[in-house]
This record gives sequence, C-alpha cells and structure tokens, in this order.
Amino acid sequence: MEHLHVDLHGLVQEVAAKRIHNLAVSPVIGYPLAKKAMDRMEDLLVHPPTHRMPNLLLVGNTNNGKTVIAHRFLQQHQAYSLPDEDFVRVPVVMIQAPPMPDEKRFYNGILERLASPYKINDKIDRKQYQVLQLLSTVQARMLIIDEIHHVLAGNLTKQRGFLNVIKYLSNELQIPIVAIGTKDAFRAIHTDPQLANRFEPHLLPRWRDGEDYRRLLSSFEYKLPLKKPSFLESDELSLKILAMSEGAIGEVSALLRLAAIQAIRNGQECITSRLLDKLDWLAPSQRKAQGNKLV
Repeated sequence: MEHLHVDLHGLVQEVAAKRIHNLAVSPVIGYPLAKKAMDRMEDLLVHPPTHRMPNLLLVGNTNNGKTVIAHRFLQQHQAYSLPDEDFVRVPVVMIQAPPMPDEKRFYNGILERLASPYKINDKIDRKQYQVLQLLSTVQARMLIIDEIHHVLAGNLTKQRGFLNVIKYLSNELQIPIVAIGTKDAFRAIHTDPQLANRFEPHLLPRWRDGEDYRRLLSSFEYKLPLKKPSFLESDELSLKILAMSEGAIGEVSALLRLAAIQAIRNGQECITSRLLDKLDWLAPSQRKAQGNKLV
C-alpha cells in the first residue's frame, strides 16, 4: 500500500460505507502557492504594530482554494486562554464581508463571530466602539475578511465608506488585514488608492500542467482510501483531470472524491480514465452555460 498515507492503511480495510463517509471530508492538500500564502500570513501575524500596517490581498478564481487556505491558517491559530486569565485570546478573527458594503452589518459580523451580545438598533458609532474594545480585549492580531469583492455591490459612495472602515480598523488596532476575493477584489481595493498601496496582492492562478500540478495529484492520491494505485500523475489521467476541472483545485478535489466513491462502490478500487468518462460530471464552464440557458 505504498500509494497510501500510513494513516489510511487501517481505513482502507474497512467496509465501503465507512470509506465513503471518510471521503465526505475533503483532504487538506499542501502545494507551493498555498504554502507561500500561509508563510506570508505568518509573517504578518508577528509583524510589530505600526501606524501603517502591511496587509495582504489573496486573489483567485472561484473554488481555487482561497478560503481553504484561510481556514487552514485559522485552525493553526485557534482561540486559547491562559490559566491566570479570565478572558479568551483570539489571535485571528475571520469573517465574511456582508453582501453589500454595509458598515453596520460588518460590525455585526465581527460581534457575532466573537459571540458578543449587541443591540441591533445601536448606532454605528456605538457598534464601532464595541468592536474596537472587543478586538483589543481578545488581543486579536489579524483580521481576515473573506469575499471582499462584495464591496462592489454598492454604489461608489458606499464602497468608499466601507473601505474607510477597513482602513480605520487597521490604523486603530494596528493589526494586519487579509482580504480574500475573486479578481474583482482588485477593483474593490483599488477604489481607494491609499488602501491599495497597503495591500500586497498574492495570486492563486488556475492550475496548468507541470511538475507542481503532478505533485498535487500525487498528494491527493496519497489521501484517497482506495486499495489499488490509480497513478493520477500519469499523462493520460492528469491531463483528463485538468480538462474536467478546468484547473480549479476545488474542482479537482470534488472530481477525485466523486471518482473515488464510484471506484469503491463498483469494486474497482482505483480511478481510471474510463471511470472518469462515466461520471455524472460537468466542467465549471459547462455548468455556467447550462445555467445561462435556464435564465
């Protein structure tokens, strides 16, 4: 069983239902671009407080691993408390930007994430004060804002107002901010030239065939509980998977998970080109085209 991680040697002997259940949790795959992003986030986390904190803008296509990276980083820096303290320290706070650039909903999101009670009808300045006090109390050292491209859903005045809130929090708390979004996040951040200068862009492009991509497939195979090797990094399978996923890591993960489940159910115990052809699968662009026909 050299094709499997040692932790899966026992699982692969279990009944099909248990192995299929295990596949419901997508394996966390390390790859160079993700590691580079997480290393940069680590650097920001320990950056000494200054009046002009550096920030990071993590940009990639939909389903290309941005949020997975953020959650992985969050897991590595979970909340904790010390024996002689009566409060919880939360080094990294992660929230999702509201669907529209709404300052009040943004503050509500932070308060809810930290399980802090608040009054819905409180004025914005009261919520702002509460958020600043709370983030200081829990000794937050980084704020991660996912789906930052939602800023563009509002008019220019609301966009600028919301971006000013982000700049204000960074200045007042002297903590780095990591913004995550699609390519539209560039437009969102560059609405404010001063803010744009503070955000270092980090791109997560779609995968292309190459050494890193083949290693990625090998790392996936290492975590799939199949009794036989599939040789996903071979020319035939790697190029087919790349075409079917259109280079998005989330699509690669979903495709291989679906294929592994089918391989377990039919007793084949490995992923083949023929099995992939028989899957009920549409590439992202095909799904989008199909959806457009329904509108």
